[in-house]
Amino acid sequence: MNRVTRRTLLAGAISLGVLAMAGPAMAEAIKLRFADSTTADAPRSQALVNIFAKELGADFAFEPYFGSSLYKQGTEIVAVQRGNLEMALMPPSDFAKQVPAFSILTAAYLVRDARHMKAIFDSDIGAEFKKLARDEMGVVILAPAYYGARHVNLKGDKKIMKPEDMAGIKLRMPGGEAWQFLGESIGANPVAMDYAEVYTGLQTGAIDAQDNPLPNDRLMKFYEVTNQIVLTGHNVGFGLLLINAKLFDSLTPDQQKKMQDAANAAFAWSDAEYVKQEAELVDFFKQQKLDVYTPDVDAFRAYANKKYLESPLSKDWPAGMVERINAL
Repeated sequence: MNRVTRRTLLAGAISLGVLAMAGPAMAEAIKLRFADSTTADAPRSQALVNIFAKELGADFAFEPYFGSSLYKQGTEIVAVQRGNLEMALMPPSDFAKQVPAFSILTAAYLVRDARHMKAIFDSDIGAEFKKLARDEMGVVILAPAYYGARHVNLKGDKKIMKPEDMAGIKLRMPGGEAWQFLGESIGANPVAMDYAEVYTGLQTGAIDAQDNPLPNDRLMKFYEVTNQIVLTGHNVGFGLLLINAKLFDSLTPDQQKKMQDAANAAFAWSDAEYVKQEAELVDFFKQQKLDVYTPDVDAFRAYANKKYLESPLSKDWPAGMVERINAL
């Protein structure tokens, strides 16, 4: 029969102590599956892989899925809410499907540029939208990511100088009421179509035009199947990096801070990269034999403002929010 001695008890205690100390180091990394509709070589994708994931450190395992390879465009938020996906980068229009107040952030000519976008989310306004997302959707917004100003890119040689010139043009827009109305607000006939299908849609004539920031036009090679870019600048494209709120709340304060800091660092780089590319790409598209020109932007702005103010969408906007955003 084995005897329990003081020596064996001490050895056992030491072993337990070593295991307890090793526990955190041996803990499995927290999986962060991330989905986005854009390509892996887009600046925002590169920022997430090369900066965000590395800044997170060993506590997390970031698993990105680009090009709608894991979830169809527009279904990502629900996947995060259900716990089938941990993170996504989604435009305000997708938030607006569940919380209509977000539709104000999709309005034509309201958000002016990358700096204005950041100012909005650094202000009390941003805090209010973040609270809405947490309270009503169960997601935490970490940071906004600038994509660039959206311009009309179309086939044919019809000159587009005012919104009336867009009449009858089948303009691809993402699905959802806010996106479709954005197309209407610049005079077009919007057609819902997934991002991955746009090139073929232009090629086959299913659509006449699409609107995206210039960096997206280059990445997706839309210039191969279109003839002109009209610099309407009708909307500033941006996404909101989100994470399931229950998951975020389960993290330690240090992990939460690390994640927030990593998101800020990643998008500081990608925002600047998008701005840089926008400045360079007009010449690129002209070299590709596209006609690139500026229409009567004031006419587009006036037309869009009237459409929004007369629409049911504006009834969902928080009182005084337009003025507060314009004041920043």
